[in-house]
Amino acid sequence: MAGSSRNPLAVGRVIGDVIDSFENSIPLRVTYGNRDVNNGCELKPSQIGNQPRVSVGGNDLRNLYTLVMVDPDSPSPSNPTFKEYLHWLVTDIPGTTEVTFGNEVVNYERPRPTSGIHRFVFVLFRQQCRQRVYAPGWRQNFNTREFAELYNLGSPVAAVFFNCQRESG
Repeated sequence: MAGSSRNPLAVGRVIGDVIDSFENSIPLRVTYGNRDVNNGCELKPSQIGNQPRVSVGGNDLRNLYTLVMVDPDSPSPSNPTFKEYLHWLVTDIPGTTEVTFGNEVVNYERPRPTSGIHRFVFVLFRQQCRQRVYAPGWRQNFNTREFAELYNLGSPVAAVFFNCQRESG
């Protein structure tokens, strides 16, 4: 894939650690307060306490999407024994709308990094159809690739990530 070395998802090791290489085909906008999430940006824990506003692009309400939010660096980047930690899972999001129109399978858990710089990754999949998705029994050791395979979601259609570390004080 030409230019993959400049792809911020590859540079940030999201491609490789969480997902395989893919073509971004649907606009995905994630906003905490008035701050847009751009690949590799730095957000403070105090800025991400509340569930973000997530808008899914596209041009057809009949297309449904699944959003996964994970931390591949939990509990610490040097020893990520809980990777991937599932922070949020929403299914049946109609295209051209916001996540609030979807089905929240796992509620948003605010990130609380304790050591090191953590990556928090939002991955969007296009669903083949409306289907029942079951919440995993626990949040730690979630696997985005295995989840996508289990529910026949295919490759992602969009992804974005931010970095976050513990605030001093």
